[in-house]
Amino acid sequence: MQVFLRFQKLNPSPETELVAPNAFCLLVSVVLSAQTTDKAVNKATEPLYKVAYTPELMLALGEEKIKGFIKSIGLYKNKAKHVAGLSKMLVEKFNSQVPDNRKDLESLPGVGRKTANVILNVVYHKPTMPVDTHLLRICPKIGLAQGSTPLEVERSLLERIPSEFMMHAHHWLILHGRYICTARNPKCAECPINDLCLHNENFTK
Repeated sequence: MQVFLRFQKLNPSPETELVAPNAFCLLVSVVLSAQTTDKAVNKATEPLYKVAYTPELMLALGEEKIKGFIKSIGLYKNKAKHVAGLSKMLVEKFNSQVPDNRKDLESLPGVGRKTANVILNVVYHKPTMPVDTHLLRICPKIGLAQGSTPLEVERSLLERIPSEFMMHAHHWLILHGRYICTARNPKCAECPINDLCLHNENFTK
């Protein structure tokens, strides 16, 4: 698919913009990132991960102290509860290891399908498609997917994206939505796929 060939040429190895020293911290960061920017999460977690970078340390820190670290993040009270809860569950049920399958990941407090997909892709290198607000907005607009819900768009993308692009596809799309195909004032003139975009008036089949 030409869209992903162009993304690949511009950025061969895209990575998550969440800064996390290990799989556990990445899981926590993804949970914290709901309805919050990665930049805000990174700012809050930098000091947090210096003192709590394992499930045991996070559990020992406790929900109230976790709140103190993440109070700058939206919904921080509920998120602190999730982080404390998932840490406890990882210690008690999963030998302090982040699960490598969707069922176990989604059993953790605060972990839904999108978060599970991120962990499966980034940590375990599985060809999953996490659909966040950026992908939900831009993929139907571009013409890459059909659907109006995250699950519909996810399934549509999984059906359409060639397997050789699957490991990096969601990162390319998130970055595209975050920096080029923005919700307000999209940078169509700078867009590397503007001639392929369904929304663009120059789109040609």
